[in-house]
Amino acid sequence: MDEKEKTTKNKKTKKKRNAKRIVKALWVLFACFIGALIVIFSLISAGAIGYMPDVEELENPIDKYASQVYSSDGVLLGTYSLAKNNRIYSSYEDLSPYLVQALIATEDARYYSHSGIDAYALLRAVVKRGILMQESGGGGSTIPQQLAKLLYSPPSENWVERVFLRKPIEWVIAVKLERYYTKEEIVNLYLNQFDFLYNAVGIQSAAQVYFNKAPKDLNIEEAATLIGMCKNPSYFNPRRYPDRTKGRRNVVLEQMYKNDYLTEQQYDSLKQKDLTLDFKRVDHKDGLAPYFREYLRMAMTAKKPDKANYASWQMEQYALDSINWITNPLYGWCNKNKKPDGSFYNLSTDGLKLYTTIDSRMQQYAEEAMAEHLSKELQPDFDKEKKGRAYAPFSYSVAKEVDTLIYRAMKVTDRYRGLKKEGMSEKEIYQIFKKPVDMKVFSWKGEVDTTMTPWDSIRYHKGFLRSGFMAMDTRNGNVKAYVGGIDFKFFQYDMVNMGRRQVGSTIKPYLYTLSMESGMTPCDQMLYVPQTLVTESGREWTPRGGRASKFGEMVTIKWGLQNSDNLVTAYLMGRTSPYAFARMLHSFGITGKIDPVVSMALGTHDVSVAEMVAAYTSFANKGIRANPVYVTHIEDTYGNIIADVAFSPRMDEVFSEGTYVKMLDMLRGVIDGGTGGRIRRNYGITVPMGGKTGTTQNNSDGWFMGFTPRLSTGCWVGGEDRSIHFDRTSDGQGASMALPVVGLFFKKVFADKSLGYSQTDKFASIPGYGVCDREGGDELVPDAPPPTQIDDMFK
Repeated sequence: MDEKEKTTKNKKTKKKRNAKRIVKALWVLFACFIGALIVIFSLISAGAIGYMPDVEELENPIDKYASQVYSSDGVLLGTYSLAKNNRIYSSYEDLSPYLVQALIATEDARYYSHSGIDAYALLRAVVKRGILMQESGGGGSTIPQQLAKLLYSPPSENWVERVFLRKPIEWVIAVKLERYYTKEEIVNLYLNQFDFLYNAVGIQSAAQVYFNKAPKDLNIEEAATLIGMCKNPSYFNPRRYPDRTKGRRNVVLEQMYKNDYLTEQQYDSLKQKDLTLDFKRVDHKDGLAPYFREYLRMAMTAKKPDKANYASWQMEQYALDSINWITNPLYGWCNKNKKPDGSFYNLSTDGLKLYTTIDSRMQQYAEEAMAEHLSKELQPDFDKEKKGRAYAPFSYSVAKEVDTLIYRAMKVTDRYRGLKKEGMSEKEIYQIFKKPVDMKVFSWKGEVDTTMTPWDSIRYHKGFLRSGFMAMDTRNGNVKAYVGGIDFKFFQYDMVNMGRRQVGSTIKPYLYTLSMESGMTPCDQMLYVPQTLVTESGREWTPRGGRASKFGEMVTIKWGLQNSDNLVTAYLMGRTSPYAFARMLHSFGITGKIDPVVSMALGTHDVSVAEMVAAYTSFANKGIRANPVYVTHIEDTYGNIIADVAFSPRMDEVFSEGTYVKMLDMLRGVIDGGTGGRIRRNYGITVPMGGKTGTTQNNSDGWFMGFTPRLSTGCWVGGEDRSIHFDRTSDGQGASMALPVVGLFFKKVFADKSLGYSQTDKFASIPGYGVCDREGGDELVPDAPPPTQIDDMFK
């Protein structure tokens, strides 16, 4: 072999060796790469690199669900949630099959054939989008990866982690999710987690907000619309960009057709349809029963009263809260009951379902009745009376104090408190309140955008009369309707349970009850002359309001109640003791400190609408008072009942069946021929009914209490301040201000046959008892009895 051949052979051999070395090096590099990947993914899985949720988080990836409030007829009234996290739990069984089909067809066609990572889709995305730069190359993220991103991708300040580790971390989590959950559970988790805008977090809220439906009731095009939003909810916002969203919806429909979920005929038909929404924004201030829902939230989340947290002038409230904590199972429920893990319940995150006694139809009628009377009749009359008066909306008696009253009101506003926290002086704050700003103000025709000074806005809003109304079942205490005010967005003070106002003549039936219990009858007579009583301090008290035309005549006790006569009331007060009357009021469920003075017979005590409505149930229920029941039972996120027995009806005997017969006769007389007669004349109410009107001094408060065999109702109407009222009693009396709300409510209720209430209902009769029968009973004398246990608490 010559030298040339040897050289050629050596070169070939050297090339082979180099090639082997290169191949070997490549294999080594490949092995190192694989090894590095294994190490990196192992470190990621162990949480050593980047963020990795622990096992508990993976097993419970979504631990914050909004609690829901349902009416007795199954209507969702509202939710309690964290800010911008109104997620309501929905199970896979609650989903429309179209939702699942649309999601899989659009986001992950090979969903059922991979274990978290779709290698084919990933490679396609790398080649088409990464190398060929094709925007239509499709994505590589599977549904588990997208879920991992939604659940476990917290913002990171580390750019290396953001750029190079985000996807690998999602891959690892996706594989773990596939290990912990079934395919169905992953789909359900994804749809429960996604934020569809407008505080519609999760598919349950989204279906409700955009289509006013439950997820299981969504049709194909509605399901496709929501799934289309998953690509980019802000860009494909159906409210702001309907045409764009319709195009995206049709893309989803096309994918469903390509994946054999739709026939060609279905696809061609559905893509032609317009985008139709039934949008209802989620806001706790909107919807049915906002005052009731807020009362429920405040009651259930109340903490055990601590005297140190109450100011000296709040001792009465401290006593009431303390009693509620002990006796009321609803009050402080979240802080009295613990979850299986030992922590207390949280309304905003634990996904509870609260089943209430409210009937959505009756609630609607109550809200309509209040709005109809106040907006069409009462408020226009009030505005007409105050028109052109410099002191409006206040009364003439405080004409010189208007600025002082507005200034006091200014100091309790959120705006004032905020400015005060910023360290501003009173003068600086006053100047800000005098500067015009853009704002929204209330009107009965809808909120109005205007420019006004905050100072003037306070006076403007004080010009609207306020109201509170409640209706409850006389037999079990179930509250069927609860309207705490005229508009929760602008006037959030609840006049059913929070507000307490003087009750006027609506207190008289309690005194008459005490007299009947002591042996009197409605048929008893008295000489109609002015009555003068002597107080404990020795002063004389002579009530006004007598009818001079009847002086010197004999009148019956029944006539006195029927006509709400103050002289007859004073006569009865003189035959008993203020202390005995105070005890009777407590028996009727009236709380708070009651000053045992003779003038209390005319209703000087402040009482809530809720207490009054509950007290009047005894007149329809043979002397048995029903305590208000707001909730029937509570379920956890998964439908397990966790509270029900505690919310059973609570009944208290107040007076005897004999007194029931007498009181029922007199209170029916008020409706059939007395001060409450216009409820029959004006509203066509023919059902057997009892009731009582009430008007306080200067027409500051107008009341009407009305009850039928099955419903007890009460309504208060008045100004925010006691100095805001009608000047004329004809307009400001309870029969004019409050009675029409009750009349309209009953008219609407009886017109709705689905509710089951009838104008042929009858009160229970008691055999053996007559209206004029005199029962044995000792006449009460005005000796001061020992204070009751409740009275002791206020000392």
